[in-house]
Amino acid sequence: MTEYGRGEGSEPWHPEDPLYGDGGWEGQQAHADQQSPYGGQPQHYPQQQPQYDNGGWGDGQQAAYGQAQQQYPQHDGQYDQHQQYSQQQYDQHQQQYDQQAYQSQQQSYDQNGNGWATGTQAQVPYPADPSDPYGQQAAAYGAGQQDYYGSPDAYPPPEPPSRRQAEPEPQIDWDPGPDQGEHAFFAGDDDSEDDSDDPKGGRGDRRGRGDKGGKGGKKRKSGCACLVVLLVFGGGTAGVGYFGYQFYQNRFGAAPDYAGDGTSQMVTVQVPKGAGGYAIGRLLKDAGVVKSVDAFVSAQEQNPKGKAIQAGAYLLKKEMSAESAVVMMLDPKSQNNVQVVPGIRNIAVYKRIDEKLDLASGTTRKIAEKKYKSLGLPSWANDNEDIKDPLEGFLYPGTYPAAKGMKPETVLKEMVTQAAETYGKYDLEAKAKALKLDSPLQVITVASLVEAEGKTEDDYRKMAEVVYNRLNLANPETYGLLQFDSTFNYLKNESDIRISESEIKSNKDPYNTYTNKGLPPGPIDNPGDVALKAALNPTDDGWYYFVATDGVKTTEFAKTHAEFLRLKDKFDASTGS
Repeated sequence: MTEYGRGEGSEPWHPEDPLYGDGGWEGQQAHADQQSPYGGQPQHYPQQQPQYDNGGWGDGQQAAYGQAQQQYPQHDGQYDQHQQYSQQQYDQHQQQYDQQAYQSQQQSYDQNGNGWATGTQAQVPYPADPSDPYGQQAAAYGAGQQDYYGSPDAYPPPEPPSRRQAEPEPQIDWDPGPDQGEHAFFAGDDDSEDDSDDPKGGRGDRRGRGDKGGKGGKKRKSGCACLVVLLVFGGGTAGVGYFGYQFYQNRFGAAPDYAGDGTSQMVTVQVPKGAGGYAIGRLLKDAGVVKSVDAFVSAQEQNPKGKAIQAGAYLLKKEMSAESAVVMMLDPKSQNNVQVVPGIRNIAVYKRIDEKLDLASGTTRKIAEKKYKSLGLPSWANDNEDIKDPLEGFLYPGTYPAAKGMKPETVLKEMVTQAAETYGKYDLEAKAKALKLDSPLQVITVASLVEAEGKTEDDYRKMAEVVYNRLNLANPETYGLLQFDSTFNYLKNESDIRISESEIKSNKDPYNTYTNKGLPPGPIDNPGDVALKAALNPTDDGWYYFVATDGVKTTEFAKTHAEFLRLKDKFDASTGS
């Protein structure tokens, strides 16, 4: 037999032969489109080209099996077959040959038509052709050359196209290696096995690779990897579940809340001015009074009086239900606050602070006298040496925290700061000049007089006009004398409307407006917003007199002294004097 199973003699293959006319593997296609069946890679051969002449090699004749001459009608196809197979040999072994002849590969074909024989067949070399450049070379698989098809690590022999079958799928056991479908991460194979000397191992190498390294280590590594994956996915699932539950609770669930009226432990919570429901709820939650902000906000909205909670200090219990906390904050008994009402004098405010802070009587008044300069008074305040109390008129009306443990100066400073901020909203210096007053402090003094003498808000603007008209030294009624009982009561620290004429005229104190023309040295109380605005915007109706005809809440005004006397008679009749 010759290569590719051709029989002896010069006859070509029979047309019924499966390989008839086939110039090797994919030979016909190679001749048709001039492309190598091995991926289109170029073939390299020695520069000397073979000579074809009448079916022989060069001028000589090639003989095989003795002297028998064999002709090859399809020289080009045969030569192409040698080229294609030789290139495959070069790719597998990656060996370079410098000006060496092409090696012919001869394999025995099963004459029974059953394919290629798996055993090693004896190779009969052709006699050397003198003109054949390849004739002096040894056969590729004979004469001492290694047989790559006969060893245990043999490459599988190539088969003709009609005999080829799909390679069977490898049998994968319970622990496949990375090359059999398992990812290297699960195999735990840190030592790469691709660093072998043969970079293109055959299928036999892949089948044998699973036996390397031992199964025990791989099992342990795979188990650890699976445990890590389980922990990761388990943790992720738990996290998603937790945040999903929190999202549901925040959107649809009831807000966390304590039950009952709280414990016996008390705590003071200070609510700043302007704080809304959420701000108050955060303060209560931080102090341990309520369990959540949302619970307090909900309870405040459900209580009809919940919006009435104002700034101040509140004495509350810890761990109260939100509903109980709202109710307790609305109860005046739980409010540790000092309330400054419009028209109140400083001496009354000092007494309230002493009571709230549980201090000895007079403590806050002494601190006010010593530390008034450090409490934040405006620069135009205290501009008269006859002022009895520099803070009078600057303890602005409102509610202020005053819980036990706080310092009096802290409470006072907050009141003064509020007054300075409020007065700063009005351009008092410009307003004073427009009203023919000497300083912004006199504007506050007028407001304090209006607050002290007025009974209703409707009276305030008229009362302010009376003040400004009487301050005019040229007025024909009083000639610059205010003649207000409220100023005399201030210096006496009283609130008596029945003052004898002799007592009034005998007292020459600067605050006595019966004996001193003009305004008193300073404010006589702490005016509120309404009185301040009335002082800045008085009426212009010509009022000079006023009388509380019922002695309580009704005030009537007059423009002349005669009208004043009629109102005085009405007052005497109502009071029985």
